[in-house]
Amino acid sequence: MNEGRIIKVSGPLVIAEGMQDAKMYDVVRVSDKKLIGEIIEIRGDKASIQVYEETSGLGPGEPVVSTGEPLSVELGPGLIESIFDGIQRPLDIVRSASGDHIARGVEVEKLNKTKKWLFEPVAKQGDSVTAGDILGTVKETSIVAQKIMVPYGIEGTVEEIYSGEFTIVETIAKIKTKDGTKDVQMLQKWPVRRGRPYKEKLSPSNPMTTGQRIIDTFFPVAKGGTACIPGPFGSGKTVVQHQLAKWADAEIVVYIGCGERGNEMTDVLMEFPELKDPKTGEPLMKRTVLIANTSDMPVAAREASIYTGITIGEYFRDMGFSVALMADSTSRWAEALREMSGRLEEMPGEEGYPAYLGSRAAEFYERAGKVTCIGSEDREGALTAVGAVSPPGGDLSEPVTQATLRIVKVFWGLDAALAYRRHFPAINWLQSYSLYLDRMGEWFEQEVAPDWHDLRIEAMRLLQEEAELNEIVRLVGIDALSLKDRFTLEVAKTIREDYLHQNAFHEIDTYTSIHKQYRMLKAIMIFNHEGQKALNEGALFRDLDNLPVREKIARAKLILENNLEEFDALEADIRKQVASTLSNGGI
Repeated sequence: MNEGRIIKVSGPLVIAEGMQDAKMYDVVRVSDKKLIGEIIEIRGDKASIQVYEETSGLGPGEPVVSTGEPLSVELGPGLIESIFDGIQRPLDIVRSASGDHIARGVEVEKLNKTKKWLFEPVAKQGDSVTAGDILGTVKETSIVAQKIMVPYGIEGTVEEIYSGEFTIVETIAKIKTKDGTKDVQMLQKWPVRRGRPYKEKLSPSNPMTTGQRIIDTFFPVAKGGTACIPGPFGSGKTVVQHQLAKWADAEIVVYIGCGERGNEMTDVLMEFPELKDPKTGEPLMKRTVLIANTSDMPVAAREASIYTGITIGEYFRDMGFSVALMADSTSRWAEALREMSGRLEEMPGEEGYPAYLGSRAAEFYERAGKVTCIGSEDREGALTAVGAVSPPGGDLSEPVTQATLRIVKVFWGLDAALAYRRHFPAINWLQSYSLYLDRMGEWFEQEVAPDWHDLRIEAMRLLQEEAELNEIVRLVGIDALSLKDRFTLEVAKTIREDYLHQNAFHEIDTYTSIHKQYRMLKAIMIFNHEGQKALNEGALFRDLDNLPVREKIARAKLILENNLEEFDALEADIRKQVASTLSNGGI
């Protein structure tokens, strides 16, 4: 171990000399308090260290000891249902060791090394195995069966494999390699700043359905894709991410609270154990890993938290799972980068952010993807990354938002004006976009309906026409519009208020399956087609505007998922009532 001495302390940045044998990104223990830090710059024998704990009280001359290893996470049974801080310390264990506030230098095991797990082997003695091959499974929760894989770098023949209950550090198999026999445990370690390997990156083609109508219909994200949610304070970023974490079509959820307010993180920690998984009826926590790094925790640990989260996500991806990762918010992470860069006295880039902001953001999002996992059997896994961005004052031209938009393929732009009008989710349908739509078209046509794409295009066209017609109304009044244009405004209003508006706290409306979304949108489009046809044939606009069936269309969001046949009666009712307006005649 290499030992140096502190010569300077500047907030979370500590500079030590006598570190000539240390390497970049080595983890170090700072002072007699053994604070955890990481080397981020080396000049000669001087090392700059970002400390992940409060540095008050440190002074020159105190010791700094390098562990010689990079910042790593422990991977194995015990991850699911856990709540970690940014450097993977389990908060429940920390609390029992040091109380409600994390004591400096507290040392706890990242994963429980005394709990026994039932290991059920699938490999047999004599099998040839390579890194990534599955040796056996552990039923970690009632929902998740964790697959125990051959660690990276090991290849050979299974000499022995055991069955029964083991801790994560006990040997479950012996593999004969060209370098001798290796003992394999359930526990793996992986450096957080290095992406886990895979055979091949695949083009994402299937959507990650979320149950949120504006997202799934207009701006879907692919499994293995990347998305960003920028929006000003109070526009609903956190609620949207909570909804995605609850309802997204993913087998594992990794939620990273990166520099968020403590009360918001508390909501997550209190709410998730109470939530039921829609697919199994079990608590949602049974397939969730939470990483809590609140705004009052040391700033440097924010930078580590998203790497910790995405490494855990990659581990489950390698098993063949579909993983959804939520990072809330990457702006706080970028602020941590800016603070550390400033203390290192690096040349600042735009708005004081470091010049490497874009490349760091790209490194993070590029670790998402749909991949063919390593191993002798073909296994596909997907890691979808969704990052919230909090631009100051809602200014989307600021550096973090722009750096993110250059990388991600889906943009859900939150609008303060919509939030002010209590329209949630406050995603602006005229500014947002998804670059996955074309490659997912085939999936929607096969799995939902052949006319899905046409309905979506038509609904978006009506919303765009509404924006143009509203400009005319503001200038010269509603009377300047033709009756067909006025009817278009009414249909667009129905799309906005009855389809795009969704109540996250309503038992039924909080989640809408993709098939129900199709039936809801189809009903609105039938009303549009039949109404425009009736106007052409002489129906009165006021009769169409006052049809009782419009109330039924508005309440279609409350139709239960197992009663979708009710839409047949609704569509018949729309046609019948619109046809009845023709008996009045005249214009």
